[in-house]
Amino acid sequence: MKAQPLLQAPLKRRRGPRVAVLALVLCSLLVPFAFLFDRAPSGGGYVTTEERHRQEVVLPLVDHVVVERRGRGGAVSGGRQDAPEKISRGSSEVIHRHAPEKRISKGSPGIVDQHKQIDSHSKPKVLPAPKVKPSKAAAESTRDPREISKNTQVRQKGAKADETEKAKACQLEFGSYCLWSREHKEVMKDSVVMRLKDQLFVARSYYPSIAKLQGQEALTQEMKQNIQDHERVLSVSTVDADLPSFINKRMEQMERIIARSKSCTVDCKNVDRKLRQILDMTEDEAHFHMKQSAFLYNLGAQTLPKSHHCLSMRLTLEYFKSSSLDSDDSPSGKFNSPKYRHYVILSRNILAASVVINSTVSNYKEPGILAFHILTDAQNFYAMKHWFARNSYKSAAIHVLNYEAIILEKLPKYSIRELYLPEEFRVLIRSIKQPTENTRMQYLSVFSHSHFLIPEIFKYLNKVVLLDDDLVVQRDLSFLWNIDMGDKVNGAVEFCGLKLGQMRNVLGKTAYDPKSCAWMSGVNLINLDKWREHNITENYLLLMKKFKFKDEQSLRAAAFPLSLLSFQHLIYPLDEKLTLSGLGYDYGIDEEVAQRSASLHYNGNMKPWLELGIPDYKKYWKRFLVRGDQFMDECNVNT
Repeated sequence: MKAQPLLQAPLKRRRGPRVAVLALVLCSLLVPFAFLFDRAPSGGGYVTTEERHRQEVVLPLVDHVVVERRGRGGAVSGGRQDAPEKISRGSSEVIHRHAPEKRISKGSPGIVDQHKQIDSHSKPKVLPAPKVKPSKAAAESTRDPREISKNTQVRQKGAKADETEKAKACQLEFGSYCLWSREHKEVMKDSVVMRLKDQLFVARSYYPSIAKLQGQEALTQEMKQNIQDHERVLSVSTVDADLPSFINKRMEQMERIIARSKSCTVDCKNVDRKLRQILDMTEDEAHFHMKQSAFLYNLGAQTLPKSHHCLSMRLTLEYFKSSSLDSDDSPSGKFNSPKYRHYVILSRNILAASVVINSTVSNYKEPGILAFHILTDAQNFYAMKHWFARNSYKSAAIHVLNYEAIILEKLPKYSIRELYLPEEFRVLIRSIKQPTENTRMQYLSVFSHSHFLIPEIFKYLNKVVLLDDDLVVQRDLSFLWNIDMGDKVNGAVEFCGLKLGQMRNVLGKTAYDPKSCAWMSGVNLINLDKWREHNITENYLLLMKKFKFKDEQSLRAAAFPLSLLSFQHLIYPLDEKLTLSGLGYDYGIDEEVAQRSASLHYNGNMKPWLELGIPDYKKYWKRFLVRGDQFMDECNVNT
């Protein structure tokens, strides 16, 4: 009986170290997991269906839009886009509102942690008196009113500076879409919706911490159910008018649940981390919607309206129904005679070309000496030809040419067989002295590859005026034919806000004069004889070989440096009052300035024939539209 305790005692002494070693091994395994879970972005627990959807679908779509982005964007109203911004502001306010709770729960004077037991026999510690900071209202009441007004002005200037910086950053990434969305911003009545979203954000931030507490199973289940109800309502409601009638009860119920959650002792770090995660996710979602809207905006700007497409198809069908298919609309001698004033237009848009011709003829003193040459593609050739055969523009002669057929039949040695319209480029210009303040956006239009074959197409002409099809003429342009350009080739309006020396990364290693100004197409007086003497077309083709073209987009992008380099020291500067540009992107053009200009150039994305066009400037373009045409009425072009 005495030997048995002696045998058991050593066994107990051996079991103690073994248990300690096993405990150390388990702790060493659990510590890395605890570290990882502590660094996780969320506090764990409940993940809603909406959050899971964002992680799996929205983020890959963001990457997809970035990869495929080609300056495109969307026509979603600015008001709908501003909703995510309001959510972000509301979330940040919620974070700041709960920040004091985070500071108090870390053992502030007078606050007792409920998880620690208080020893009644321990001596009370004497704590120093806390320093009470005066409130902002009390501090401002003792300050000079002039100082307060100065600080207010400084804050207002800072807010305006922030808005300006945001606008510049938006224009840098999305271009004229930012201007369009700001002008079409809708005032949304969504104050109740915003409160619902704020409640949802706060409930989501508290839920993971509440779910971990013992004895709070009922509160956890109730909070989960209310979160799902809020998500279900917000999935079909964007403004207050969409909300159901029982929404006030749901909001009151959620307020009570949030108040009960705040009364529980939770780790404020987890709540703060969850709120910041939701805020970042909301900002990413808002940026994604802006990219999507900008894509749709530019897609709409580059797409021909349905009514215009209908008009082209109806005219083409009517042309082949008519009996005189091969009849010419005027003797060929008129289009080759130097006695006439020859204008050349490159266009695929029937109504755009019609407005240019009608506005030019309407303001000309002697329209009988005008001859217009329209270069179009094979798809719109018959529709364009039939349109100008049906409609007369006083006594002016109009000749429609198939550009692609001319190149294939008469100029097969040239590889530029597709019709390219004047190319437009968005340029952000920064001041060297103040790069952050003086930043402006400009749309510059230059000659395309097709323009450099005009001297070959019109071999019998010695001088022409090139007109872009997004132009409206308001004055008599006969004075252009009296200008002696000397040895210059291209009479154009210069844009000296941008010089070749500022475009080293675009022009490459080709020799150029850094002080030469950029110029714009729109209204260009061209001396074809001097063009041929300087061999501009041949030099242009030689320059093209120095630029590597991977695809169609890079080929069109090369038109900007090639056009500027080809006319170095050969530009004759025309008066700036000849053309007022920017009506396709600038909302700030004064009406009196527009009325005084000899011509209006709608360069930019917002063309006057598009629904996206700037409404205040459409009246100048619509003034010269042909009225009462049967096909226009049937295709709803006028509406």
